[in-house]
Amino acid sequence: MKFIETVVKGAFIVEIKMLEDERGFFARSFCQNEFNELGLDMCTAQCNISFNNRKGTLRGMHYQDVPHQEAKLVRCTKGAIYDVIIDLRPDSSTYKQWCAIELTENNYRQIYIPKGCAHGFQTLTNNAEVFYQMSDFYYPEFSKGIRWNDPAFKIEWPLLAVTISERDKNYVLWKD
Repeated sequence: MKFIETVVKGAFIVEIKMLEDERGFFARSFCQNEFNELGLDMCTAQCNISFNNRKGTLRGMHYQDVPHQEAKLVRCTKGAIYDVIIDLRPDSSTYKQWCAIELTENNYRQIYIPKGCAHGFQTLTNNAEVFYQMSDFYYPEFSKGIRWNDPAFKIEWPLLAVTISERDKNYVLWKD
């Protein structure tokens, strides 16, 4: 696997290395040893799937608070998404910075999101499916979010047409 650091400290794009022949290809999508070598905390506690019917669907910006912060490894297994993370770690050199990556069923890219970052995405196709590996279990009482269009971050979403849940629509604006 190839790890490419993003503008958010500790967040990496993860690309697979394909071994191809006439049958197709084989690739490793996760290796605990390779993550450990980079100091990335990715012990998988649970896996989740998000299926989204409509292009323009927006989910986020979600995170879990202390003591149940979670690292995530996210991949789009069907369709395409615009995946966004925001650094919410006050002690980080990239605090309040965000980055985005297009994840598709054809580019096989993943994004590693460190603990303390908010995460969300917008679907670029109908019938988009997203697969998550999470480093901690879901605890509803520690589940938090910030508004997807919070002026504190000025995220540039690719599509104007947005389908979004009432919960995600009504998160409060960020306060330091």
